[in-house]
Amino acid sequence: MNPALCGFPVCLLALAVGGCGTKSATVNAGGDAPAQVQVQLIESKRITNTTEYLALLKSRHSASINPQVEGYITKIYVKSGDRVAAGTPLLQIDPLKQEATVNSQEASRLAQESNVNLARTNLDRAKKLWEAGVIAKADLDNAQTNYDTAMAQLKSLEHQVEQQKVELRYYKVSAPMDGIVGDVPVRMGDRVTVATLLTTVDEPGALEAYIYVPADRARDLRMGMPVKLLDEAGNLRADTQITFISPQVDSETQTVLAKAAVPNAKGNLRIAQQVRAQVIWGNAPGPVVPVLAVTRINGQYFVFVAEKEAKGSVARQKMVKLGDVVGNDYAVVSGLQPGDHLIVSGAQFLQDGAPVSEQIKPADNKAENAPSNGK
Repeated sequence: MNPALCGFPVCLLALAVGGCGTKSATVNAGGDAPAQVQVQLIESKRITNTTEYLALLKSRHSASINPQVEGYITKIYVKSGDRVAAGTPLLQIDPLKQEATVNSQEASRLAQESNVNLARTNLDRAKKLWEAGVIAKADLDNAQTNYDTAMAQLKSLEHQVEQQKVELRYYKVSAPMDGIVGDVPVRMGDRVTVATLLTTVDEPGALEAYIYVPADRARDLRMGMPVKLLDEAGNLRADTQITFISPQVDSETQTVLAKAAVPNAKGNLRIAQQVRAQVIWGNAPGPVVPVLAVTRINGQYFVFVAEKEAKGSVARQKMVKLGDVVGNDYAVVSGLQPGDHLIVSGAQFLQDGAPVSEQIKPADNKAENAPSNGK
């Protein structure tokens, strides 16, 4: 057999082994190559510390209208949204029974006036007879007593008539001040009592935001603390401040009521409207991170940072506690420090401990004055 032919398979095997060894070396070399990532130096910036609550707007001058008498509603003079002046009739409660009472009392008063006139005549006659020596002093005293008693009864009846007439005026319910009529939940024919809410009259203009702050955070409330009122889309509706802090905690909700005066010259805000109220606790320096650099895993937030080690820069995954989102950034409550190298691109391909090659990106200054979660 030809020695050259015998060596041919061996040569092919050697070439195959050599080629495999070369490919394996190339893969390993590629796997050890640092990943190219863009990093951003985290800076300490002034962050506004805020907490958002749901607030209810109420009129600073509002009256709940309840009847002072019982009866059936016979007329309703206004409808919801009407503007009324003080003294304008709102509703009429059936006054027939009360009018009958007044008439009865008036008749009793007139009858008593007749008794008083008779007693006065008898007294005058008794005085003349006593002066003439015809009757005894005791008879004169009896006439005087009868007259005084009749006068006392007349005055009592006059007071009763006046009281019944005053009560009769309560059957016509009137507006106590200028304002706008609220909801009218009653209808003609309904029977009402003194506990029945007939409607409300609210003075237009100035409002108050009722903010209910949890008791454990209420200790940080201060008079004059800034508050921003926002609509559902997050647009600013009004800038105001805390004007009242309740000294008591609500036993059911464990919250403390804080009020903020709300100017409403244009009438854009309405009574009983719910708005978002951002209570601004203060400003403090703190870091911010771009939203796109954050990953959420099982309800926790993580970022990658580049750290210098003996063999070079490696990616380290860190759990962070974040505050509110403002613009394109998160405010960082804890987990990062100014000067950390935050990986802002290429993090989706990284694992903890992977070698990286850093490319510094200038920090974004748009996060200046970003509000953070006040928890």
